[in-house]
Amino acid sequence: MPQRSVVAVGASLLVASLALAGCGTRGGDDGGETGGGSSDNKVAKIGVISPLSGDLSALGKGIEHSVDLAIKQANESGAIPGWTLELAAEDDQASPDVGKNAATKLASDPEVVGVVGTLNSSVAQTVQPVLASANITMVSPANTNPALTQGADFATAPERAYPNYFRTCTTDSIQGPFAARYLYEKAGVKEVATVHDKKTYGQGLVDAFTEEYKKLGGTVVATETINPDDDKYDAVVSKIKPKNPGAVYYGGEYPQAGPFSQQMKAAGLNVPLMGGDGIYSGEFIKLAGSTADGDLSTAIGAPTDTLASAKDFVAAYDAAGYSEKYEAYGAYAYDAATAIIEALKVSLKDAESAEAARQGTIDAMSNVAFDGVTGKVAFDEYGDTTSRVLTVYEVDGDAWTAVNTEEFK
Repeated sequence: MPQRSVVAVGASLLVASLALAGCGTRGGDDGGETGGGSSDNKVAKIGVISPLSGDLSALGKGIEHSVDLAIKQANESGAIPGWTLELAAEDDQASPDVGKNAATKLASDPEVVGVVGTLNSSVAQTVQPVLASANITMVSPANTNPALTQGADFATAPERAYPNYFRTCTTDSIQGPFAARYLYEKAGVKEVATVHDKKTYGQGLVDAFTEEYKKLGGTVVATETINPDDDKYDAVVSKIKPKNPGAVYYGGEYPQAGPFSQQMKAAGLNVPLMGGDGIYSGEFIKLAGSTADGDLSTAIGAPTDTLASAKDFVAAYDAAGYSEKYEAYGAYAYDAATAIIEALKVSLKDAESAEAARQGTIDAMSNVAFDGVTGKVAFDEYGDTTSRVLTVYEVDGDAWTAVNTEEFK
């Protein structure tokens, strides 16, 4: 979908539509429904399930706003004749139980035909079966645990777990080894300590990293865990420090990673903390403080603000005046929503209702392929993205700076 992509709708059109019609938004910017089409049109809703409150809300709101933008632009361009798309956003609070309730609520709405989310892999595990039983397409911009698409035995006998589930981000099976190769081959770090938060994402990331790092010849001198609810990590730091690692690889998210980095430096463990995309946020730098310089993260894809394909998205997002940044997953959420919209062009064409188009949307997703904000968007036989591009970022002052972008092979 190179030139017919909704990305092509420029910021000027969005600003004009905001001025003339308020972009058809009902309920405001906090999970309200986004319309904008004729009152005679039928309605189909795209849901969002992400943390819209709490510690991870910066990432969650970036996802919500980016989906909202894709929906507004699709309505403005008349992407699906006879239909108006609306946003139905639900706060999962980064909790599996809350996420399951959010999925149940969306599944009970006959106008919901697709969902973008979740942020957390652990939340996805409870959301997947609910949406699958209702034949609702789910596209995650952020879930990285391989089991979500390829089943529990993904390493030896991959089997698609849910036919309705897709994602626009790469998995831990790629991100963990990518980080290991960078540390061992490019940074020259031959000994590391690993720490994770015991959650699905963090543990999976560390497992994938460790396997590749050892294969390369590296040594893991300490393996520790923390509790996600803790805010003091001196006990873990005191176990790691005597081992003299060249770096600490952390599996988890920025609310814990930032303070952990600050506390390990304060205790004299002055080595880089490296994590996955869960720490790639400006919030990590705020929490880690001035000693965060040199800390590292990996993130999916190339830096959004350097991509020619993302210029229209960035301009339109800024013009829309959202109160939060698009953050690490905004571009991938936009592409996730666009993928659903592309499928809806097929499934809604002759449908009498959104509910009647649910299975057709799942079927159409397998053939979705377009030039998106993040690059080529397409899905393999498991529903995983075909893109394998990642970037290593390093903290430099008060910002993340890209230091290495390449395709993982």
